[in-house]
Amino acid sequence: MLIVPGTEMTPEEFRDFGHAVVDWIADYRAGVEELPVRGPVRPGGLREQLPPRLPEEGESPESMLADLDRVIVPALTHWQHPSFFGYFPANASLASVLGDLLSSGLGVQGMSWTTSPAATELEQYLLDGLARELGLPAEFTFPGGGGGVIQDSASSAVLVALLTALHRGSAGAWRSSGLTGGEVVYGSAETHSSLAKAVRVAGLGHDGLRSVSVDPDTLAMRPAALAEAVAEDMAAGRRPVLVCATVGTTGTGAVDPLSEIAAICREHGIWLHVDAAWAGVAALCPELRAPFAGVAEADSFCTNAHKWLMTAFDCGLYWTRHPDVLVDALSILPEYLRDPAGVGGAVVDYRDWQIPLGRRFRALKLWAVLRWFGLRGLREHLRLHVALAEELAELVRGDERFALVTEPSFALVCLRARTGAGAAADDRRTERLLASINESGRAFLSHTAVAGRPVIRVAIGGVTTERGHVLALWRLLGEAFEAAAAG
Repeated sequence: MLIVPGTEMTPEEFRDFGHAVVDWIADYRAGVEELPVRGPVRPGGLREQLPPRLPEEGESPESMLADLDRVIVPALTHWQHPSFFGYFPANASLASVLGDLLSSGLGVQGMSWTTSPAATELEQYLLDGLARELGLPAEFTFPGGGGGVIQDSASSAVLVALLTALHRGSAGAWRSSGLTGGEVVYGSAETHSSLAKAVRVAGLGHDGLRSVSVDPDTLAMRPAALAEAVAEDMAAGRRPVLVCATVGTTGTGAVDPLSEIAAICREHGIWLHVDAAWAGVAALCPELRAPFAGVAEADSFCTNAHKWLMTAFDCGLYWTRHPDVLVDALSILPEYLRDPAGVGGAVVDYRDWQIPLGRRFRALKLWAVLRWFGLRGLREHLRLHVALAEELAELVRGDERFALVTEPSFALVCLRARTGAGAAADDRRTERLLASINESGRAFLSHTAVAGRPVIRVAIGGVTTERGHVLALWRLLGEAFEAAAAG
């Protein structure tokens, strides 16, 4: 049929254009492996290809899809490519894409139970069910007195945890009078930068964050150093309010000793937030739960379904055993939001569990993933990547040209080149390897630094990443090493 742009689409126009969009996505995913993971782009290159003015008149769907191919795709880093091993995975399984489409199609506003009862109750159902499957304590579920919510990301989760901790630590005075001065938050040098940003946003200032030293071998937070820092701050009249412990740090996948940290927090009434943004979903597999020992003593816990659990961004899962404190800290109820169900406390109004008022129906895409893969399919996905990481680590151990920097953590392998000519030469070769591989477009890697030295990170976890892609990366590393040696 003829589609006439410029006015709202009719359902039939939407049907035709929608079919074309779904076909385009399907073709893109079918062919993404043939594209360079990151093409040769330069800053400003895309803008130069766009018209100098925004369109005055509506344009045809065909022209938009053509520009996707011509302008957008060549300037992408293809996160859904099976040879994308950088950062952490940002999985968007096609099931979750369709769930996201359903959410957008419904177009509901889920800020309260009244504005969309289904959005609230499906989210509660999913978060309670996943808490049980992850082995979290019953106190993190709604029937157990706690509860979970879908945040946009782990960054928002740690900010919400911090604001709740500030409220609890001041016996509620924080909500009316704000900070009193001297509040302190603790993380390690390996803790994600979102904690530092949360401290800044909350108004604590740079001095409100204490960096706790880590074990030089494991890079995990040292409980003795934490206890010492807390004692020093309390003696100086400062008020410890939150410790952020991590299971699977971004740099190397380090795991902080939760039980020992929890004991310190419990002794001093400090809120313990556990950030497992990447690795937390691994607890779906019972045999991978050992690093989570002690999480039952936390006040809050988060993990991102949009990293390793096949769900399109954004979908951060956050649980707390103290929803009453959270709601008391963040709830603001103007008259236009009052309704009998919410005021009576019979329902959950998720607007009080997050920073913004509005919220999308994110639960639909998570539900779509669970309905399509099932828990068994998700566990197989996780186990495959953990096995592939161990296989890659074994290849590194057996090759004198490379060295493991840390033992593999879940599906993350950290390595560097080994030239035999000293640390400086090793570091130069490591940097050249990373640049060479990323410039080739055949794979994509990211880096970190350990003790000031560069490290290559291989994060395995893509929706379509299989053993052949990992072995191809290993061959590419070898080829790049030899090329750098010859050059």
